[in-house]
Amino acid sequence: PMSIDIKDMPQIPSDAFSTAEPPAVNDAEYATAEQAAKDAPDSVSVYTHKFKKPVTFEGCTFDELTFDFGRLTGNDSLAIEDEMEAMNKPVIVPTFSGQYLTRVAARACTTMLTSSDGKQRRVGADVIMALPISDYSRIRGRARTFLLKSEL
Repeated sequence: PMSIDIKDMPQIPSDAFSTAEPPAVNDAEYATAEQAAKDAPDSVSVYTHKFKKPVTFEGCTFDELTFDFGRLTGNDSLAIEDEMEAMNKPVIVPTFSGQYLTRVAARACTTMLTSSDGKQRRVGADVIMALPISDYSRIRGRARTFLLKSEL
């Protein structure tokens, strides 16, 4: 019979089967974001994002989007949480959830998009998610900064 020496077995870390949840937010990431919020001007509630080149989404072309985060209410936050629960994506820490922040930005966007045939539509999360990642990240970051600033 073949024998296996336990010393030759790969060692499994003692916490490999731990049921403890990893932290929802990295402490360093939170500290950086909180400092950015503290350093942000009080006028952080209104932001106009200008694109390097025009963006077209479903026939609507635009070169800037304006966001008024200050017009949002608790009802907006709760509606976003309900929407995410319905998608089976519960919100643990809203200020660090890309899905949550994307929806906050969409609700805060005051720009109406007009297609070539004259139809108007609001900017939804679908528009925000389809943006180039550098623009998406800036807009998401502004939503995060606004929320963190409002908690200070």
